[in-house]
Amino acid sequence: MSIANTVVAFNKANVEATQDIVCAYKPNFAFYIAHGDEGVAALNRTIVDIHIIAPDVPVILDCKDGDIGNTNAGYVKMAFDYCQADAITVSPYLGGEALQPFLDCKDKGIFVLCRTSNPGAGEFQDLRISTGPVMVDNDPPYRPLYQIVAQNVAANWNKNGNCALVVGATYPDELRQVRELVGDMPILIPAVGAQGGDVEKAVKAGKNSQGQGMIFNSSRGIIFASNGPDFAEAARRETLKLHTLINQYR
Repeated sequence: MSIANTVVAFNKANVEATQDIVCAYKPNFAFYIAHGDEGVAALNRTIVDIHIIAPDVPVILDCKDGDIGNTNAGYVKMAFDYCQADAITVSPYLGGEALQPFLDCKDKGIFVLCRTSNPGAGEFQDLRISTGPVMVDNDPPYRPLYQIVAQNVAANWNKNGNCALVVGATYPDELRQVRELVGDMPILIPAVGAQGGDVEKAVKAGKNSQGQGMIFNSSRGIIFASNGPDFAEAARRETLKLHTLINQYR
């Protein structure tokens, strides 16, 4: 069996096993493109399968794109026209002007990296800078960069109501601060499970005023819960376990 067929079959079985539990699927573009044409074909076929099996469950394409405007227009076509994704992750580093091709997609979700889950995230994201044009009443003159990103997305980039943020579960204190800054905006929360994020702390820090507004991402802990023929059953079991745990702390 080809790489593409193997990956598609694996993904389809996992989707069929979990589609009634999850609120989104988030394929990581890099893991597919690493296999060239076959990988991209597997990604496209997987997204088609998700749309057929779970038509109400959105697909978030994890690309972390972020370039100048003309290049981003190409990424928009790739993600939304070619791959048929419902949402995408993007980097804010080049500013809102550069991300406008994404932000203009009114019917697509734009998940902006804010406080990422990796150990070295604070190298830039924790730098304290002037709040400047995003300052609001009683705002301190300086904030960590990740908070400036959160404020700017909420205040200036979300004109179409299609923005969300990415904040890792590995930093619950920062997650709580972001939630306070952005109100009820959705937050994608990676790094529970294999990356060590604490579900209880993340839920309590990340929930909005309705006890919602969170998309938790667990990848390896679910799809690789078993390396045997029961992998899909194991994936369902781990998904249910996480689902129950999240609801327990809401």
